[in-house]
Amino acid sequence: MEMVRAIDEAEQRLEGIASTTPLQPSIRLSEQYGARILIKREDMQAVRSFKIRGAYNKIASLSPEDRKRPIVCASAGNHAQGVAFACAHLGIGGTIFMPRITPTQKIERVEHFGGEFVEIRLVGDSYDESSAAAEEYCARKQGVFVHPFDDMETIAGQGTVGKEIFDATGGDVEVVIVPIGGGGLASGVASYIKGKNPAVVVVGAEPAGSPSMYESLKQGRIVELDEINTFVDGAAVRKTRQRTFDLCRRYVD
Repeated sequence: MEMVRAIDEAEQRLEGIASTTPLQPSIRLSEQYGARILIKREDMQAVRSFKIRGAYNKIASLSPEDRKRPIVCASAGNHAQGVAFACAHLGIGGTIFMPRITPTQKIERVEHFGGEFVEIRLVGDSYDESSAAAEEYCARKQGVFVHPFDDMETIAGQGTVGKEIFDATGGDVEVVIVPIGGGGLASGVASYIKGKNPAVVVVGAEPAGSPSMYESLKQGRIVELDEINTFVDGAAVRKTRQRTFDLCRRYVD
């Protein structure tokens, strides 16, 4: 229940920052599969994804002392927008590392949300290469690294998606399908849903070209993939991390 409490606290921290997005019925999918299928419209957030939840919750939870240190993150685009938004909103400077393959539109959105508060550095050909450079830079600058998924405050922020699903349905839901890149969203959503109703089935959906979580759960240990397909750039993760691996192994069916 510790994660449930952390997610409840994150919801309060995100009030007025992250929108409570609707569960929109999909007529086509419902007819196709003979079930009532609802889509959680996180694309309606200010940054067009759920990533604002975790990024803002992490940065807003920092102590006054830590807020004086440089904020550093690595992202394929969506997490970067969330961090940029949070830095500008809280008046904190940040450096954002992004892979060179990041679509121009995402880079421009980060610039838009971060303004004068963020610096963007394009490094590496994948998230993992960019992340390695960001972590080295963060250690050298004694900054605060805002991980896109391997951080309990980030996971709790993403988990507010699960709380909204549970609240909107009154817990009357049979299956929740959650996308997986690094596993932050799946970890948070599954932790909350299972904490409230263990009977709900939570399924993770991962790109076939970068199944790092699938292979890790299959082998019972964290696996680093030799190659990944970066077509789904926002979920192209070569290696998951311990926190999300442990939570997904425990709560994702």
